[in-house]
Amino acid sequence: MPRSPAPRTKPPDIDPDRIDEAVLALLLLGLHDQWGSVWKTFDWDAMDRLHARGLISNPRSKARSVVLSEEGRAKAELLFNQLFARR
Repeated sequence: MPRSPAPRTKPPDIDPDRIDEAVLALLLLGLHDQWGSVWKTFDWDAMDRLHARGLISNPRSKARSVVLSEEGRAKAELLFNQLFARR
């Protein structure tokens, strides 16, 4: 007898600010020089929002990386520890 499809659940209400915080924290994993350059391989909308807030350089450039601002790097380190450090 065929199985019934699983009932559809309502998708969660996504908070773009929380997505942006996670992306900013994860950018630290791609840090590759002393100037704060990081590989830009994350969601474009999140990257655009981080740029609009002055936390990273323009992700729409031809460069394969973005540069964290001083504020962006400090916030990224704080968020990385809050989100991913063992407790």
